[in-house]
Amino acid sequence: MKRIGVLTGGGDCPGLNGAIRAVVRSAIGGMGWEVVGFRNGWRGVMDRDVLELSTESVRGILHRGGTILGSSGANPYHEGGIDRVRATLHDLDVDGVIAIGGEGTLGAAAQLTEDEIPVIGIPKTIDNDLSGTDYCIGFHTAVQIATDAIDRLHSTAESHNRVMLVEVMGRSAGWIALYAGTAGGGDAILIPEKPFDLEDVTAHLRRRHSRGRSFSIVVVAEGAVPKPGTLTLPEYPVDERGFPRFGGICAVLAPEIEQMTGFETRVTVLGHVQRGGTPVANDRILATRFGIAAVDTAARGEWGTMVAATGNEITTVPLKEAIAEVRRVPEALYRMAEVFFG
Repeated sequence: MKRIGVLTGGGDCPGLNGAIRAVVRSAIGGMGWEVVGFRNGWRGVMDRDVLELSTESVRGILHRGGTILGSSGANPYHEGGIDRVRATLHDLDVDGVIAIGGEGTLGAAAQLTEDEIPVIGIPKTIDNDLSGTDYCIGFHTAVQIATDAIDRLHSTAESHNRVMLVEVMGRSAGWIALYAGTAGGGDAILIPEKPFDLEDVTAHLRRRHSRGRSFSIVVVAEGAVPKPGTLTLPEYPVDERGFPRFGGICAVLAPEIEQMTGFETRVTVLGHVQRGGTPVANDRILATRFGIAAVDTAARGEWGTMVAATGNEITTVPLKEAIAEVRRVPEALYRMAEVFFG
């Protein structure tokens, strides 16, 4: 009998419990395997913090946000924990680990694979910026939450003739901003892939007002950047991995826009609201398909891969390829959105 482990790492998001449920139900019911859960990502593997999972223990969790296993950004390579990972898997007789996570969690998984520790990845990140997959768990729910917020802001913006800046997550890629901004009828969308000139943005807003449109909605990814030499942003603090801890760009843009246009400008930062709550149907289905596919991949012995969505199919890609680069919004997709600006 095979015995596998499962963990969730990095930031939480809606859909994680659906993936855990699918792994457990597929492994136990379909394969006759045993499953253990590691609490708090790779931290649980290093610290041997485990939870025996059964079909009963994952009952009723599909619709729940967050993760029953907990999560963390712990990385064995940052903490000298490789030997502890090996010891845990050996002592618990675990044949391999299914890691549900984003760039950091799966980056560690790719390194562990090179060190001959068997891992299969499931892509999870609301930013939707992992290479090799069209969609990641959590993205669709984050987009829906942001879209709902934009819909609500339309009425208050129109009532007060305001410019409303909506800041959404998106450190290195603007998928949430682009999708939610397009679905919510945003009048401008600022994303990391397309450096902006605030002069151009404010000129666009003034043109809208000159045509009789009394309000505007500007959707801004937290990692949006100005064109060099046009605007100075404050230095962002860095997290434990050395990545900038973005947030607050709209607080910088709002007074500049108000001064340059004369239009009252307000800011809404959605922040961690985008990560929370009940997953939408698309994320529940995607998580379920990924979880089943990960178990099937383990059964075939294809360790060192990540399950991925390609069109309507679930495929696999090498973990090393999956984390090799950030998946960014293509130029053509942004041009599509620009058609509706204004």
